[in-house]
Amino acid sequence: MTMKKRQGKNNKHPFRLSSAQYIPLGFLALIIIGTLLLMIPAATAPGEKTTFLTALFTSTTSVCVTGSVVVDTYLHWSLFGKVIILALIQLGGLGLISVLAILALIARKQFSLSQVLLLKDTFNLTSTRGVLKFLKRVFIGTLIVEAIGGIGYMPVLIPQFGVLRGIWYSFFTAVSAFCNAGIDIIGPDSLIRYNNNPLIMIVTMVMIVMGGIGYVVWFELAGFWKSFVGKKKRSKSSYRRVREHTRLVLFLTAALIAIGAVLIFLLEYRNPDTIGTMPVGQKIINSIFQSVTFRTAGFTTVPQGALTEATCVVGDLLMFIGGSPVGTAGGVKTVTIFVLILSVMAFVRNKSEVTFLKRSIPLELLRKATAIVTVHFFFAFVFCLALMMATGASLNDSMYEIMSAVSTVGLSRGLTPLLNPAGRVIVILAMYFGRIGPISMFLFFTTKKGRSDGVRLAQGNYIVG
Repeated sequence: MTMKKRQGKNNKHPFRLSSAQYIPLGFLALIIIGTLLLMIPAATAPGEKTTFLTALFTSTTSVCVTGSVVVDTYLHWSLFGKVIILALIQLGGLGLISVLAILALIARKQFSLSQVLLLKDTFNLTSTRGVLKFLKRVFIGTLIVEAIGGIGYMPVLIPQFGVLRGIWYSFFTAVSAFCNAGIDIIGPDSLIRYNNNPLIMIVTMVMIVMGGIGYVVWFELAGFWKSFVGKKKRSKSSYRRVREHTRLVLFLTAALIAIGAVLIFLLEYRNPDTIGTMPVGQKIINSIFQSVTFRTAGFTTVPQGALTEATCVVGDLLMFIGGSPVGTAGGVKTVTIFVLILSVMAFVRNKSEVTFLKRSIPLELLRKATAIVTVHFFFAFVFCLALMMATGASLNDSMYEIMSAVSTVGLSRGLTPLLNPAGRVIVILAMYFGRIGPISMFLFFTTKKGRSDGVRLAQGNYIVG
């Protein structure tokens, strides 16, 4: 009787999908729609021709907010095509499911528990409490930050391109920077022409960091600022009220940017093809910019193909780490790497418990961090090997290309436009897997959750190390 009931329950909704399946399918659907729209002749500039693979690659890099391109965005696509690309970047940055939920909120639709759970998984939150309120704040906050960023670009771009085109370029770049996409429509060389313009570089870096630190940190800092400003007496206890996650993210973000900038400054100091001929002040700000953009942005102010091999290795590592959780950045995320390092340190110091800021790290979190880093590295290795076999590219260029793709960065040492069809397909798959997360892909094919029947097996006797 029990088995029949269970079977009947399972057969009641044979095609019901889990949230781990909805999210990859949502991105895939958006990529397909974007590809079809970019195939419309009106999306291509006069004199240019768009193949299916070019449209698919461009749609994927836009939806996955990667930024790698096989054709010059400013030249190949018409205004209609650029609007499609901008829409795909915005939808990809926020997530299709999030946007549909926002439209449902505007239409005053009721949300079921399963839909709330789906939103929780979309934002990688730990609880369903206040999910809809969180969604509203994300939507409003995103529009405000992108608008401020667009205004920040205008003093430079409007005098250069005129009012209408300057405004259009400003908001396109702001959305692309905030979503960590790295796609621009200004010219063929990203932001290299502005490597001596502090305003353009500072606005871009602020937008990238704002998108990369995560929405949870945003709202935590906003709440802290309101309470801090409203108090007549301020003390260190005000800072301690900021949750440990926010403090950790801010510390790791600042530390990684600083370490990356110092290494890039030292490694590129005498390189005449990058920052070698610049004044010291310009070298410093360009080094900081390169460190920030390595963290999953894709904009560049120096030619990536001219970077030293040592800098590329630093870049591969920073791209692999990426930004912080619950934001628009890619990579395995800063907190994931930090938790893994804490686990290693606890083992080396023979501690039975992993702790940070006088709090213990849950075992489930450690297992998740280990799985994310291991699987992400495995996919990067496989895709890199496949790209080398398909194109004959060097290890340095291939690793840079693939690490950029799986971490949704969009930087390239000039390899992307030269990719053959097989190479393009490999990079497309790498961008897609990187955006949804390799772990999500495994969960997509997992239809049953593991369950414990209370039986504990005898421990195996193995030797490691």
